[in-house]
Amino acid sequence: MGTLLLGAAPIGRPEDASERLRAALAGTPVIAAEDTRRLRRLAGDLGVELSARVVSYYDQNERARAAELLAELLAGRDVLVITDAGMPGVSDPGYRLVRAAVAEGVPVTVLPGPSAVTTALVVSGLPTDRFCFEGFPPRKRGERARRLEALAREPRTMVFFEAPHRLEETLAAMAEAFGAGRPAAVCRELTKTYEEVRRGPLGDLAAWARDGVRGEITVVVGGAPEPEGLSEPADLAAAVAVREDAGTPRKQAIQEIAKENGVPKRVVYDAVVQARGQARG
Repeated sequence: MGTLLLGAAPIGRPEDASERLRAALAGTPVIAAEDTRRLRRLAGDLGVELSARVVSYYDQNERARAAELLAELLAGRDVLVITDAGMPGVSDPGYRLVRAAVAEGVPVTVLPGPSAVTTALVVSGLPTDRFCFEGFPPRKRGERARRLEALAREPRTMVFFEAPHRLEETLAAMAEAFGAGRPAAVCRELTKTYEEVRRGPLGDLAAWARDGVRGEITVVVGGAPEPEGLSEPADLAAAVAVREDAGTPRKQAIQEIAKENGVPKRVVYDAVVQARGQARG
């Protein structure tokens, strides 16, 4: 059998490519590339002459192309998978082919290298001892809100990818779900000439992004802090009720209780709605 090689491509500077990747580009008989033009540009930058059969391998054809590439592997030919940047299979094509190869007993190996996930994580200044990668948030507003709400109490540092034209809306949604004061970092154009890392509370970052941001974006968000105040729904609802009885409008009371106790406004709102429902019952 051939061997399936997963090659980490530079996320910015060609010189970050490993020597193993250079050798694989020069000597692997079949290369599956997310963008064949970028592959040829990278090979040129690295001074590598491609002699492989190059095939396109991207999101839209990944499922169909996996069978073809598996056939090459079963016929004894090595296959190198390379994406535009970073590691194949991490928000990029690769997973289906790896799964198929493993099922057939085909050897799979990795050529380690650059990753926007870990690069952004370590430069963010946020805790790195525990983290999770959440990929791209859903594009639709409702789906995105539900996904982020489900992560509101995630204690680990979270890493996201996002398109620049959706960054402002996503940061605002994160501020709504996680709290405007949650620490975060927006990492732009990592390892490239115009690399920028903007750190601060989510609310401030959302305001900064209103002017428009360009380039490849990775967002790192701090995990939920340990609860220091109220956390039970009944206690949160009761605290809001006390503020309301004192004359504070409900919306303002919810905002105040959420901020004081380090929980998302949505959690406090849901607690109030639940308490009102129980009172009516």
